[in-house]
Amino acid sequence: MNKALIKTDYNFPNQTKVYKGKVRDVYTINTDLLVMIASDRISAFDHVLPKGIPFKGQVLNQVATMFLKATEDIVPNWLLATPDPMVAVGLACEPYRVEMVIRGYLSGHAAREYKAGKRILCGVEMPEGMKENDKFPTPIITPATKADEGHDEDISREEIILQNIIPEEEYIQLENYTRALFQRGTALAAEKGLILVDTKYEFGKKDGNIYLIDEIHTPDSSRYFYAEGYEERQRKDEPQKQLSKEFVRQWLIENDFQGLEGQSMPVMPDEFVEVVTERYIELFEKIIGLPFQQEDASHIEERVERNILAYLKEQGL
Repeated sequence: MNKALIKTDYNFPNQTKVYKGKVRDVYTINTDLLVMIASDRISAFDHVLPKGIPFKGQVLNQVATMFLKATEDIVPNWLLATPDPMVAVGLACEPYRVEMVIRGYLSGHAAREYKAGKRILCGVEMPEGMKENDKFPTPIITPATKADEGHDEDISREEIILQNIIPEEEYIQLENYTRALFQRGTALAAEKGLILVDTKYEFGKKDGNIYLIDEIHTPDSSRYFYAEGYEERQRKDEPQKQLSKEFVRQWLIENDFQGLEGQSMPVMPDEFVEVVTERYIELFEKIIGLPFQQEDASHIEERVERNILAYLKEQGL
């Protein structure tokens, strides 16, 4: 029986630090190597849902690996190896405290803000007369401060520079990287009949150099629409067919949960968990263009530990 990897509690040789995120568990080896485990946890509205999604971590890790390799000519990235389908090993960088969010379409958070009457998002003006899922004339960058706990907060370019969160010269470089990465991701998605709607990138510094870190272009960090039928659905004011985590958010909204005070997390039925797994696998197969090979998940904790230990041993650690 396949299990979901909900939590990890490893103790690797030369381990100096452990960070447990909403979805990823990160183990620092010495001071310069990160072992990042993509768990099967799923989060929405900055809350971790009570059940894990089998194979979600494998999907995220393998999709991110493909896109990191496909964009390394644009910006150096942190990835060194993937010793297990759910594990990435790479350089420990000092992360910038801002996520670079870029939006090609009026969807998700931007659409909700627009519907509430706002026309400025993170200091960027959104044109009048748009409807949900319309394409912006030019993709807009809407950064968010990266919170250790609780909600990430929208922030403008001006505030980032004014508060010296990121020096102006470096922030401009991050914007340039963000636009180039989004352009590449858009082109790769189009080859597979998909539209990259919006996404986020995280960056860090090591030895004075900027690196792309964490995952990119995965269903957790990005929203995809099917290109076929997009225009017709917009004309008819129909919801877009999409591959992203948004349908999980919509399910939560329908069950009266948006992470607000006083709201209770709904119970996820097993049938819904299966649907979520299927949607993640569908995205993998659509965007990678290959059948998804389900790794043996019957003893998932032991497998992950065994593969990481073998890699560290090979590295003499």
